[in-house]
Amino acid sequence: MDITELITAWREILTGDGKSWVLFSHDTCVVLPEPHPGRDLGEQAVRLLAEHGPVHIGTPSGDFNVIHLDNAPGWCVTCHHPDVLTYVAPADVTAGAGDLEIGLCGRSKRHMDGTELRIAHVEDKRPVSI
Repeated sequence: MDITELITAWREILTGDGKSWVLFSHDTCVVLPEPHPGRDLGEQAVRLLAEHGPVHIGTPSGDFNVIHLDNAPGWCVTCHHPDVLTYVAPADVTAGAGDLEIGLCGRSKRHMDGTELRIAHVEDKRPVSI
């Protein structure tokens, strides 16, 4: 999935909420429901993902849930922070994969994003002040 398709998928996944979000290079999205108005969104997301992205087995950071998507192909994998989601495309896992494989794939992608911290896209939904 290229970056344009991935951005479109996230817009469909997060439809209607009007929240700003930041997408990282391994498909992890940090939703910023109440971003600080005077700060860079990427900086805010990097700070959050640096703390909550890396996986430490045996801690809550290793936990995940799989959300089966209705409005986009694939799945979202959640973690211990409610504003951190990772997209897993059907091509990322074997055909017919179960929740365990999907979740482990998403958790691995989140770990990579949480350690590399490379931003791929910023979606700024903050109101424009005049």
